[in-house]
Amino acid sequence: MEEAERVELTVGAVAPGGHCVARVDGQVVFVRHALPGERVRAEVTELHKGFARADAVEILQASPDRVEPPCPYAKPGRCGGCDLQHVAPAAQLAWKTDVVREQLVRLGRLTDAEVDALGVTVEALPGGPLGWRSRVRYAVDAAGRAGLLKHRSHEVVPIDRCLIAHPAIQELPVLGARWPDAEAVETVASTGGDVSVATVTEGVATAVSGPQTVREVAAGRDWELSAAGFWQVHPAAADTLVRAVLDLLDPRPGESAWDLYGGAGLFAAALAGRVGPDARVTLVESAAQGVAAARENLADLAGVEVVAARVETALARRRITGPVDLVVLDPPRSGAGAAVVRDVIAAGPRAVAYVACDPAAFARDVRTFTAAGWRLTALRGYDLFPMTQHVELVGLFRPPAD
Repeated sequence: MEEAERVELTVGAVAPGGHCVARVDGQVVFVRHALPGERVRAEVTELHKGFARADAVEILQASPDRVEPPCPYAKPGRCGGCDLQHVAPAAQLAWKTDVVREQLVRLGRLTDAEVDALGVTVEALPGGPLGWRSRVRYAVDAAGRAGLLKHRSHEVVPIDRCLIAHPAIQELPVLGARWPDAEAVETVASTGGDVSVATVTEGVATAVSGPQTVREVAAGRDWELSAAGFWQVHPAAADTLVRAVLDLLDPRPGESAWDLYGGAGLFAAALAGRVGPDARVTLVESAAQGVAAARENLADLAGVEVVAARVETALARRRITGPVDLVVLDPPRSGAGAAVVRDVIAAGPRAVAYVACDPAAFARDVRTFTAAGWRLTALRGYDLFPMTQHVELVGLFRPPAD
Protein backbone atom coordinates (compact mmCIF):
# COMPACT_ATOMS: atom_id res chain seq x y z
CA MET A 1 0.00 0.00 0.00
CA GLU A 2 0.96 3.61 -0.55
CA GLU A 3 -0.33 6.84 0.96
CA ALA A 4 -3.40 8.16 -0.93
CA GLU A 5 -3.91 4.73 -2.52
CA ARG A 6 -7.50 3.47 -2.55
CA VAL A 7 -8.11 -0.10 -1.47
CA GLU A 8 -11.26 -2.20 -1.24
CA LEU A 9 -11.67 -3.99 2.07
CA THR A 10 -14.10 -5.60 4.49
CA VAL A 11 -14.32 -3.83 7.83
CA GLY A 12 -13.87 -5.78 11.07
CA ALA A 13 -14.34 -5.02 14.75
CA VAL A 14 -14.32 -1.58 16.38
CA ALA A 15 -11.10 -0.30 17.93
CA PRO A 16 -10.22 2.55 20.31
CA GLY A 17 -9.93 5.95 18.68
CA GLY A 18 -13.03 5.87 16.48
CA HIS A 19 -11.66 3.29 14.06
CA CYS A 20 -12.56 -0.17 12.88
CA VAL A 21 -9.93 -2.81 12.14
CA ALA A 22 -9.45 -4.24 8.66
CA ARG A 23 -6.68 -6.14 6.91
CA VAL A 24 -5.20 -5.83 3.45
CA ASP A 25 -2.71 -8.49 2.39
CA GLY A 26 -2.17 -9.30 6.06
CA GLN A 27 -1.49 -5.70 7.07
CA VAL A 28 -3.66 -4.07 9.74
CA VAL A 29 -5.58 -1.00 8.61
CA PHE A 30 -7.43 1.28 11.03
CA VAL A 31 -10.40 2.66 9.11
CA ARG A 32 -12.42 5.75 10.05
CA HIS A 33 -15.94 6.57 8.81
CA ALA A 34 -16.74 2.84 8.61
CA LEU A 35 -18.80 0.28 10.53
CA PRO A 36 -18.15 -3.39 11.33
CA GLY A 37 -19.17 -5.71 8.51
CA GLU A 38 -19.15 -3.07 5.79
CA ARG A 39 -17.46 -3.43 2.43
CA VAL A 40 -15.81 -0.09 1.62
CA ARG A 41 -13.32 1.62 -0.62
CA ALA A 42 -10.83 3.32 1.68
CA GLU A 43 -8.14 5.91 1.02
CA VAL A 44 -4.86 5.38 2.86
CA THR A 45 -4.00 8.45 4.94
CA GLU A 46 -0.95 7.26 6.90
CA LEU A 47 1.57 4.42 6.68
CA HIS A 48 3.39 3.14 9.75
CA LYS A 49 5.52 0.13 10.54
CA GLY A 50 3.05 -2.70 11.00
CA PHE A 51 -0.18 -0.78 10.31
CA ALA A 52 -1.87 1.87 8.19
CA ARG A 53 -4.66 4.39 8.65
CA ALA A 54 -7.40 5.01 6.12
CA ASP A 55 -10.72 6.78 5.57
CA ALA A 56 -13.72 5.02 4.07
CA VAL A 57 -14.53 7.23 1.07
CA GLU A 58 -17.05 4.95 -0.68
CA ILE A 59 -19.48 2.55 0.97
CA LEU A 60 -19.99 -0.54 -1.19
CA GLN A 61 -22.06 -2.56 1.26
CA ALA A 62 -23.50 -0.54 4.14
CA SER A 63 -24.22 -1.66 7.69
CA PRO A 64 -27.85 -1.34 8.85
CA ASP A 65 -26.46 0.89 11.62
CA ARG A 66 -25.20 3.48 9.12
CA VAL A 67 -26.94 6.86 8.95
CA GLU A 68 -26.25 10.05 7.03
CA PRO A 69 -24.08 12.32 9.22
CA PRO A 70 -26.18 15.35 10.26
CA CYS A 71 -23.15 17.62 9.92
CA PRO A 72 -21.70 18.25 6.43
CA TYR A 73 -18.22 18.61 7.93
CA ALA A 74 -18.21 15.13 9.55
CA LYS A 75 -16.68 13.45 6.52
CA PRO A 76 -13.26 12.19 5.36
CA GLY A 77 -10.74 14.99 5.02
CA ARG A 78 -12.90 17.49 6.88
CA CYS A 79 -13.52 18.18 10.60
CA GLY A 80 -12.04 15.56 12.92
CA GLY A 81 -14.07 16.48 16.00
CA CYS A 82 -16.83 13.88 15.59
CA ASP A 83 -15.84 10.26 14.98
CA LEU A 84 -19.25 8.57 14.90
CA GLN A 85 -21.80 10.80 13.17
CA HIS A 86 -22.26 8.08 10.54
CA VAL A 87 -23.39 5.65 13.28
CA ALA A 88 -26.99 5.44 14.55
CA PRO A 89 -27.25 6.69 18.18
CA ALA A 90 -28.06 3.27 19.67
CA ALA A 91 -25.22 1.70 17.72
CA GLN A 92 -22.84 4.36 19.06
CA LEU A 93 -23.58 3.11 22.59
CA ALA A 94 -22.92 -0.48 21.50
CA TRP A 95 -19.69 0.63 19.75
CA LYS A 96 -18.39 2.24 22.95
CA THR A 97 -19.44 -0.76 25.04
CA ASP A 98 -17.46 -3.06 22.73
CA VAL A 99 -14.37 -0.85 23.06
CA VAL A 100 -14.60 -0.90 26.86
CA ARG A 101 -14.95 -4.69 26.90
CA GLU A 102 -11.99 -5.16 24.56
CA GLN A 103 -9.73 -2.90 26.63
CA LEU A 104 -10.65 -4.64 29.90
CA VAL A 105 -9.74 -8.01 28.39
CA ARG A 106 -6.65 -7.02 26.40
CA LEU A 107 -5.08 -4.44 28.75
CA GLY A 108 -6.88 -5.10 32.03
CA ARG A 109 -6.28 -8.86 31.77
CA LEU A 110 -9.82 -9.65 32.89
CA THR A 111 -11.46 -12.76 31.48
CA ASP A 112 -14.51 -12.61 29.25
CA ALA A 113 -16.49 -14.14 32.10
CA GLU A 114 -15.32 -11.44 34.52
CA VAL A 115 -16.33 -8.71 32.07
CA ASP A 116 -19.67 -10.42 31.47
CA ALA A 117 -20.29 -10.44 35.22
CA LEU A 118 -19.87 -6.66 35.32
CA GLY A 119 -22.72 -6.25 32.83
CA VAL A 120 -20.96 -3.34 31.14
CA THR A 121 -23.18 -1.03 29.09
CA VAL A 122 -22.86 2.60 28.04
CA GLU A 123 -25.86 4.78 28.89
CA ALA A 124 -27.03 7.86 27.02
CA LEU A 125 -27.47 11.14 28.90
CA PRO A 126 -30.53 13.38 28.55
CA GLY A 127 -30.69 15.83 25.68
CA GLY A 128 -29.85 13.75 22.62
CA PRO A 129 -26.68 13.50 20.52
CA LEU A 130 -26.54 17.12 19.30
CA GLY A 131 -26.32 20.52 21.00
CA TRP A 132 -24.67 19.26 24.18
CA ARG A 133 -21.11 20.61 24.17
CA SER A 134 -20.99 23.55 26.60
CA ARG A 135 -17.33 24.40 26.02
CA VAL A 136 -15.94 24.71 22.50
CA ARG A 137 -12.46 25.81 21.53
CA TYR A 138 -12.31 26.96 17.92
CA ALA A 139 -8.93 27.03 16.18
CA VAL A 140 -8.09 30.01 13.95
CA ASP A 141 -6.42 29.67 10.55
CA ALA A 142 -3.91 32.01 8.89
CA ALA A 143 -6.74 34.03 7.36
CA GLY A 144 -8.27 34.66 10.78
CA ARG A 145 -11.21 32.28 10.26
CA ALA A 146 -12.44 30.18 13.18
CA GLY A 147 -12.99 26.47 12.69
CA LEU A 148 -12.07 23.00 13.90
CA LEU A 149 -9.14 20.75 13.18
CA LYS A 150 -8.86 17.85 10.78
CA HIS A 151 -8.28 14.44 12.33
CA ARG A 152 -4.65 14.03 13.47
CA SER A 153 -3.75 17.38 11.93
CA HIS A 154 -3.14 21.03 12.80
CA GLU A 155 -4.97 22.11 9.66
CA VAL A 156 -8.03 24.25 10.44
CA VAL A 157 -11.31 23.49 8.67
CA PRO A 158 -13.42 26.69 8.58
CA ILE A 159 -17.05 25.90 9.44
CA ASP A 160 -20.31 27.83 9.68
CA ARG A 161 -21.81 25.79 12.56
CA CYS A 162 -20.86 23.01 14.98
CA LEU A 163 -23.95 20.87 15.58
CA ILE A 164 -22.72 19.29 18.82
CA ALA A 165 -22.11 22.74 20.34
CA HIS A 166 -24.62 24.02 22.89
CA PRO A 167 -27.35 26.09 21.19
CA ALA A 168 -26.15 29.24 23.00
CA ILE A 169 -22.69 28.70 21.52
CA GLN A 170 -24.09 28.04 18.04
CA GLU A 171 -25.83 31.43 18.23
CA LEU A 172 -22.62 33.32 18.97
CA PRO A 173 -21.16 35.36 16.07
CA VAL A 174 -17.80 33.61 16.40
CA LEU A 175 -17.76 31.64 13.15
CA GLY A 176 -18.84 34.56 10.98
CA ALA A 177 -16.16 36.91 12.30
CA ARG A 178 -12.44 37.26 11.60
CA TRP A 179 -9.89 36.83 14.40
CA PRO A 180 -6.60 38.00 12.85
CA ASP A 181 -4.66 38.23 16.12
CA ALA A 182 -5.92 35.04 17.80
CA GLU A 183 -4.72 31.46 17.68
CA ALA A 184 -8.00 30.17 19.17
CA VAL A 185 -11.42 31.34 20.35
CA GLU A 186 -12.84 29.73 23.50
CA THR A 187 -16.59 29.70 24.15
CA VAL A 188 -18.59 28.68 27.22
CA ALA A 189 -22.30 28.20 27.87
CA SER A 190 -22.63 27.30 31.55
CA THR A 191 -25.43 25.41 33.27
CA GLY A 192 -26.05 28.60 35.24
CA GLY A 193 -26.92 30.51 32.05
CA ASP A 194 -23.65 32.40 31.50
CA VAL A 195 -22.23 32.68 27.97
CA SER A 196 -18.69 33.92 27.43
CA VAL A 197 -16.15 34.28 24.63
CA ALA A 198 -12.38 34.71 24.93
CA THR A 199 -9.53 34.79 22.45
CA VAL A 200 -6.24 32.97 23.03
CA THR A 201 -2.98 34.47 21.80
CA GLU A 202 0.38 32.94 22.72
CA GLY A 203 -1.38 30.94 25.42
CA VAL A 204 -2.97 33.99 27.08
CA ALA A 205 -6.78 34.24 27.17
CA THR A 206 -8.45 37.63 26.77
CA ALA A 207 -12.16 38.09 27.45
CA VAL A 208 -14.22 39.28 24.47
CA SER A 209 -17.77 39.06 25.81
CA GLY A 210 -19.64 37.65 28.78
CA PRO A 211 -18.36 37.07 32.32
CA GLN A 212 -14.87 35.78 33.04
CA THR A 213 -16.31 33.91 36.03
CA VAL A 214 -19.23 31.63 35.22
CA ARG A 215 -21.81 29.85 37.36
CA GLU A 216 -22.36 26.11 37.12
CA VAL A 217 -25.13 24.22 38.92
CA ALA A 218 -24.48 20.64 40.05
CA ALA A 219 -24.79 18.33 43.07
CA GLY A 220 -27.32 20.68 44.65
CA ARG A 221 -24.85 23.57 44.74
CA ASP A 222 -23.85 26.65 42.75
CA TRP A 223 -20.25 26.74 41.57
CA GLU A 224 -18.30 29.87 40.60
CA LEU A 225 -15.24 29.27 38.47
CA SER A 226 -13.15 30.82 35.76
CA ALA A 227 -14.60 30.53 32.28
CA ALA A 228 -11.24 29.01 31.32
CA GLY A 229 -11.33 26.50 34.18
CA PHE A 230 -12.16 22.81 33.86
CA TRP A 231 -15.76 21.67 34.05
CA GLN A 232 -17.54 18.75 32.41
CA VAL A 233 -18.65 19.76 28.92
CA HIS A 234 -21.99 17.91 28.89
CA PRO A 235 -24.64 19.78 30.92
CA ALA A 236 -25.85 16.55 32.56
CA ALA A 237 -22.39 15.08 33.17
CA ALA A 238 -21.57 16.48 36.61
CA ASP A 239 -24.80 15.31 38.24
CA THR A 240 -24.62 11.95 36.47
CA LEU A 241 -21.11 11.26 37.74
CA VAL A 242 -21.89 12.42 41.29
CA ARG A 243 -24.89 10.10 41.45
CA ALA A 244 -22.81 7.17 40.22
CA VAL A 245 -19.95 7.80 42.68
CA LEU A 246 -22.25 8.18 45.67
CA ASP A 247 -24.31 5.15 44.70
CA LEU A 248 -21.24 2.93 44.32
CA LEU A 249 -19.32 4.15 47.39
CA ASP A 250 -22.37 4.44 49.68
CA PRO A 251 -20.62 6.89 52.07
CA ARG A 252 -21.56 6.58 55.73
CA PRO A 253 -21.62 9.30 58.40
CA GLY A 254 -18.23 9.80 60.02
CA GLU A 255 -16.19 8.15 57.26
CA SER A 256 -13.03 9.87 55.96
CA ALA A 257 -12.53 10.36 52.22
CA TRP A 258 -9.99 11.46 49.64
CA ASP A 259 -10.94 13.22 46.41
CA LEU A 260 -7.83 12.83 44.25
CA TYR A 261 -7.44 15.00 41.13
CA GLY A 262 -10.35 16.87 42.73
CA GLY A 263 -10.57 19.96 40.50
CA ALA A 264 -13.12 22.48 41.77
CA GLY A 265 -14.37 19.97 44.34
CA LEU A 266 -17.45 18.38 42.79
CA PHE A 267 -16.95 14.97 44.42
CA ALA A 268 -15.52 16.39 47.65
CA ALA A 269 -18.68 18.42 48.19
CA ALA A 270 -20.90 15.42 47.48
CA LEU A 271 -18.89 13.22 49.85
CA ALA A 272 -18.94 15.88 52.57
CA GLY A 273 -22.70 15.99 52.36
CA ARG A 274 -22.88 12.27 53.10
CA VAL A 275 -20.13 11.78 55.72
CA GLY A 276 -21.14 14.84 57.73
CA PRO A 277 -19.43 18.00 59.02
CA ASP A 278 -17.29 16.21 61.61
CA ALA A 279 -15.67 13.85 59.10
CA ARG A 280 -12.53 14.69 57.12
CA VAL A 281 -12.62 14.98 53.31
CA THR A 282 -9.28 15.75 51.66
CA LEU A 283 -9.12 17.09 48.12
CA VAL A 284 -5.84 17.00 46.19
CA GLU A 285 -5.39 19.09 43.04
CA SER A 286 -2.32 20.46 41.28
CA ALA A 287 -3.77 23.02 38.82
CA ALA A 288 -3.76 26.50 40.32
CA GLN A 289 -7.18 27.36 38.84
CA GLY A 290 -8.66 24.17 40.27
CA VAL A 291 -7.18 24.78 43.71
CA ALA A 292 -8.49 28.35 43.80
CA ALA A 293 -11.94 27.23 42.67
CA ALA A 294 -12.07 24.44 45.25
CA ARG A 295 -11.05 26.71 48.11
CA GLU A 296 -13.64 29.30 47.14
CA ASN A 297 -16.51 26.92 46.41
CA LEU A 298 -15.96 24.61 49.39
CA ALA A 299 -15.29 27.34 51.99
CA ASP A 300 -18.59 26.59 53.72
CA LEU A 301 -17.64 22.93 54.31
CA ALA A 302 -15.54 22.90 57.47
CA GLY A 303 -14.58 19.25 57.12
CA VAL A 304 -12.99 19.67 53.68
CA GLU A 305 -9.26 20.29 53.31
CA VAL A 306 -7.78 21.34 49.96
CA VAL A 307 -4.19 20.24 49.31
CA ALA A 308 -2.37 21.97 46.45
CA ALA A 309 -0.06 19.29 45.09
CA ARG A 310 0.32 16.64 42.45
CA VAL A 311 -1.41 13.49 43.61
CA GLU A 312 1.78 11.46 43.15
CA THR A 313 3.70 13.93 45.31
CA ALA A 314 1.03 14.19 48.00
CA LEU A 315 0.97 10.42 48.41
CA ALA A 316 4.71 9.74 48.10
CA ARG A 317 5.72 12.56 50.45
CA ARG A 318 2.90 11.86 52.87
CA ARG A 319 1.17 15.21 52.43
CA ILE A 320 -1.90 13.05 52.96
CA THR A 321 -1.78 9.82 54.95
CA GLY A 322 -4.04 6.86 55.60
CA PRO A 323 -5.93 5.16 56.87
CA VAL A 324 -8.87 6.44 54.88
CA ASP A 325 -12.31 4.92 54.30
CA LEU A 326 -13.21 6.09 50.79
CA VAL A 327 -11.25 7.30 47.77
CA VAL A 328 -12.40 8.93 44.55
CA LEU A 329 -9.87 8.78 41.72
CA ASP A 330 -10.65 11.10 38.80
CA PRO A 331 -7.35 11.26 36.93
CA PRO A 332 -6.55 12.88 33.59
CA ARG A 333 -6.71 10.91 30.35
CA SER A 334 -3.38 9.22 31.07
CA GLY A 335 -4.87 7.48 34.12
CA ALA A 336 -3.76 7.33 37.74
CA GLY A 337 -0.78 5.07 37.07
CA ALA A 338 0.64 2.16 39.02
CA ALA A 339 2.42 4.22 41.68
CA VAL A 340 -0.72 6.14 42.66
CA VAL A 341 -2.85 3.00 42.64
CA ARG A 342 -0.39 1.20 44.92
CA ASP A 343 -0.25 4.15 47.33
CA VAL A 344 -4.06 4.31 47.43
CA ILE A 345 -4.23 0.59 48.17
CA ALA A 346 -1.65 1.01 50.93
CA ALA A 347 -3.90 3.60 52.63
CA GLY A 348 -6.44 0.85 53.29
CA PRO A 349 -9.76 2.27 52.03
CA ARG A 350 -12.83 0.06 52.10
CA ALA A 351 -13.75 1.18 48.56
CA VAL A 352 -12.36 3.20 45.63
CA ALA A 353 -14.51 4.88 42.97
CA TYR A 354 -12.52 5.46 39.77
CA VAL A 355 -13.86 8.00 37.25
CA ALA A 356 -12.15 7.42 33.89
CA CYS A 357 -12.29 9.24 30.57
CA ASP A 358 -10.04 6.78 28.72
CA PRO A 359 -10.82 3.03 28.67
CA ALA A 360 -7.22 2.05 27.90
CA ALA A 361 -5.72 3.99 30.83
CA PHE A 362 -8.49 2.67 33.09
CA ALA A 363 -7.82 -0.91 31.99
CA ARG A 364 -4.11 -0.58 32.78
CA ASP A 365 -5.01 0.62 36.28
CA VAL A 366 -7.50 -2.25 36.62
CA ARG A 367 -4.56 -4.59 36.09
CA THR A 368 -2.64 -2.92 38.93
CA PHE A 369 -5.60 -3.18 41.29
CA THR A 370 -6.26 -6.83 40.46
CA ALA A 371 -2.58 -7.74 40.75
CA ALA A 372 -2.82 -6.56 44.38
CA GLY A 373 -5.85 -8.75 44.97
CA TRP A 374 -8.46 -6.00 44.63
CA ARG A 375 -11.62 -6.61 42.60
CA LEU A 376 -13.48 -4.45 40.12
CA THR A 377 -16.96 -5.16 41.45
CA ALA A 378 -19.04 -2.68 39.43
CA LEU A 379 -18.59 -0.63 36.28
CA ARG A 380 -20.85 1.92 34.63
CA GLY A 381 -20.39 3.62 31.29
CA TYR A 382 -21.85 6.98 30.26
CA ASP A 383 -22.00 8.66 26.87
CA LEU A 384 -20.82 12.07 27.99
CA PHE A 385 -19.53 12.81 24.48
CA PRO A 386 -22.14 11.77 21.86
CA MET A 387 -21.02 11.58 18.23
CA THR A 388 -17.40 11.11 19.34
CA GLN A 389 -15.43 8.00 20.26
CA HIS A 390 -15.02 9.14 23.88
CA VAL A 391 -16.72 7.41 26.81
CA GLU A 392 -16.73 7.98 30.57
CA LEU A 393 -16.50 5.13 33.07
CA VAL A 394 -17.13 4.89 36.81
CA GLY A 395 -15.71 1.75 38.41
CA LEU A 396 -15.86 0.46 41.97
CA PHE A 397 -12.85 -1.39 43.45
CA ARG A 398 -12.95 -3.33 46.71
CA PRO A 399 -10.11 -4.91 48.71
CA PRO A 400 -9.59 -8.68 48.78
CA ALA A 401 -10.97 -9.16 52.31
CA ASP A 402 -14.28 -7.49 51.43
